[in-house]
Amino acid sequence: MPSTPSIESSIVQILRCPATGSRLRQEGDELVAVSDESRRYPIDKGVPTLLKDHYS
Repeated sequence: MPSTPSIESSIVQILRCPATGSRLRQEGDELVAVSDESRRYPIDKGVPTLLKDHYS
């Protein structure tokens, strides 16, 4: 099974949730908003999709 591409921690530190503005953390193949865990953004081939209307 292929491993999930990890985003460098220095990059994750500057990324913010497009809807809430809160910090994000990586959980597997998603970035999760710290302030609202229901806001999850997919990571596809190492590239996060941070679109306000695209959270799962």
